[in-house]
Amino acid sequence: MNESELLFSEVLHCSRAELYLNQERRLKPKEGLYLADALKRRLRHEPIQYILGRTEFMGLELKLSPAVLIPRPETEILVETALRVIRSQGHKLTSILDIGTGSGCIAISLAKFLPYARITATDISQEALEIARQNAVLNNIAGRVKFLLANLFPASQTQPRAYSLIISNPPYIPTAEMSSLDSELGYEPRVALDGGRDGLDFYRRIILEAPAYFGKHGFLILEIGFNQCLAIKDLFNSNGRFQIIEVVQDYNHIHRVIVARYG
Repeated sequence: MNESELLFSEVLHCSRAELYLNQERRLKPKEGLYLADALKRRLRHEPIQYILGRTEFMGLELKLSPAVLIPRPETEILVETALRVIRSQGHKLTSILDIGTGSGCIAISLAKFLPYARITATDISQEALEIARQNAVLNNIAGRVKFLLANLFPASQTQPRAYSLIISNPPYIPTAEMSSLDSELGYEPRVALDGGRDGLDFYRRIILEAPAYFGKHGFLILEIGFNQCLAIKDLFNSNGRFQIIEVVQDYNHIHRVIVARYG
């Protein structure tokens, strides 16, 4: 559906087909006010997903608010890559950590496709965690993902440090580029976008600290930004405790996901 169809479908609580089958229907006053407000917000470049308060990811419906990043198709590639890696290991990778969960899209998708997995998801934002918990309930996996307030890795010493897979879509936009981003990105949380001076601050921390959270073996799977592949490979090689298994391209043939084995 295009944006106009999405808005009218939302207002009228109907499918796209029903929109065109009932073209003579007049809007009720409340419907007209909602639509007028939505169109004004869109003209100010507010993302349609925030206006609707929801989006779709991996076939799942997710609630959204400006407290969380809008999930992108590229992040579906990250999840699909993780699922492929897990299945290639005979479903032995059962303990998963999702760093910077935001809306919970990664953790919830993995929970839906991997009913046997034990998943922990962290975020530095309490507001984001509340949205993620709501999405877990919405998708019937409440209780199967443990959501924790943390600056990347779980801080509590009571958390098990034997994850078999760590996954993340960390902030990766260089700070100097933040002011020149598309106006729609201005509505999204800066904390989920700003990756520091060169965009690599979070990759440095994750690659440095991840070994303490694995068992004997494990996989680290990261989404990466445009033109960052070589620099992130260098971070892995400098660490010396990982072997890069593959780099996955997105639909535009841009390197988007990197898979590394620990141990």
